[in-house]
Amino acid sequence: MSPTREKNSKLTAAVAWLTAGLALLVLAWMVPVNLKSVTPALLRAAGENTPRVAAFGQQRLDSEKLGAASLILEAARLVNDPGAASLERGIRNIEARRPEWVPWGGWDPFLDPIFSLKENTGRTESTPVLTFFITEKARRELQRYLSNSRSIGVQTILQTHDNQGTTRFVPANRPGGEALDAVILLTALLYQSDNLSPALQRELRTLAETAAVEKQLGPLETFYLDLLSLGKRLNWMQLCELLRVSGSTRTVGEFAQLARVASDNLFLIYTAALYSGSADNVADYLMEYGRQGLADLRLALGEGQGAVRLLLRNRAPVNHSATLNISAVAEFTLLNPRVALAVKYAAFFVGAFLLFHALEVFLGGAMRAPSGDSRASPLRLRSFVLAGMIALFLVFASEPFLIKTPPPSEFKFKLVVPVLAADKPDSPITEVPVTTAMDTTTILSILLFAALQIAVYVICLLKIRYISRQPISPQLKLRLMDNEENLFDAGLYVGIAGTATALVLQVLGYIQANLLAAYSSNLFGILCVAIVKIRHVRHFKRQLILQVHGSGDATPQPEDATIKPATTNP
Repeated sequence: MSPTREKNSKLTAAVAWLTAGLALLVLAWMVPVNLKSVTPALLRAAGENTPRVAAFGQQRLDSEKLGAASLILEAARLVNDPGAASLERGIRNIEARRPEWVPWGGWDPFLDPIFSLKENTGRTESTPVLTFFITEKARRELQRYLSNSRSIGVQTILQTHDNQGTTRFVPANRPGGEALDAVILLTALLYQSDNLSPALQRELRTLAETAAVEKQLGPLETFYLDLLSLGKRLNWMQLCELLRVSGSTRTVGEFAQLARVASDNLFLIYTAALYSGSADNVADYLMEYGRQGLADLRLALGEGQGAVRLLLRNRAPVNHSATLNISAVAEFTLLNPRVALAVKYAAFFVGAFLLFHALEVFLGGAMRAPSGDSRASPLRLRSFVLAGMIALFLVFASEPFLIKTPPPSEFKFKLVVPVLAADKPDSPITEVPVTTAMDTTTILSILLFAALQIAVYVICLLKIRYISRQPISPQLKLRLMDNEENLFDAGLYVGIAGTATALVLQVLGYIQANLLAAYSSNLFGILCVAIVKIRHVRHFKRQLILQVHGSGDATPQPEDATIKPATTNP
């Protein structure tokens, strides 16, 4: 074959490998799956053919839950749901036909014997439930009605009325204890009317029994305080709907905190809780991601019920930088998330390897050893190492939350309510055990620095092997080894650069401050250089020196024995 034809053949092959590598990398980038985040394309696929916000609000309205439907309507307007206008007409129709439902948010047979819902209360808007329960007449009626209950849980809760062990409330049986009295009666009525989730019912009964034994309200008082916050913001039906999907007192406390610090978005948070069927998941998500999580939740609400459930199930932020959307790929990813993630990472590696292979083919002998040459294997290993490094870089580039830790949630700040009861003796100080666990960001940073040093180590070994197999004299090999001293010190340079980069990123706030992750780069660099120069470079130079001086102790490798030592005549 002529040199021109051979050159054209290599160029065609290189272009083919280059095209295949680039195509594979682009396809891998378009797969809408991430390890620590959710893509908008995946939310869109999950929400397809699932009920929209307005349709869900219509379901609540058909169940005569007027109060819940009113809050859901606000959320439907926020996400520009086309069905919001129809839902609004339905709500206005019910309000015109049953104006007595508006203050309570609907009709409940448990309220009729106490408040006579058919009577006009003079209120024409949604009214917080504690507004009705705080009056002395209402509390007397509630006490009379609930005292006849056969429920053990209701009676146990009512017994906390006489408990004097309070720290934030004035005891209910003392002057000024009206607030606690109203909250206790509200809790008992919620229990009696079966408006608490089974798990929350069991927990409240246990807390009430414990309070009766210990003569202290303890954690139950915290729940009463949280219920007070919610009861001052939600009407009866809205509160009942929320507590039906709340699995613990902790969730009630987190929703009370959200109602205080994010009151402007309470309708959005409330809708997400009912929409997903779990107030626990919504509260946990917002407590972890704060206002950014609230924006992600709003995005999911606009895509449908399936999108909200997917977001909360993954408990990960939305990767807004991923804008590509191929419906077929998104549907496959939704059904097989782990397989799609494995395929994406494998495609990154194979695509990067094909790029380096194309470069080798194009440059021919400059990078690629002739076929059958012993140097082909280490050079191919070099391509594998470089492809692995590029693939690792692409993984980090496509995963914005893999290294960068989300900022602390703004919703976790909690205002301490002043003590309303009599002063109590200081509680004993409890020692908190020191945790030694590292977060995911620190572990990933350490692994990244370790991978870089392993790559440097492999490159140094390949260079030593390359020099050792050259058909030249030992003196020239020694000079080549001396010339590569900077390469053998590369581990230190990479280590220092990694530490400096990590510290700069920490100061700028792009990653969470962590000295362990930063200085691990320096440590790995020192270890890498020590192993290379003491274990490999020193040993190989010793062999070359012995060969140069013709020592009988030298045992040169077969490929290095190109010049025989001089022999002397006896």
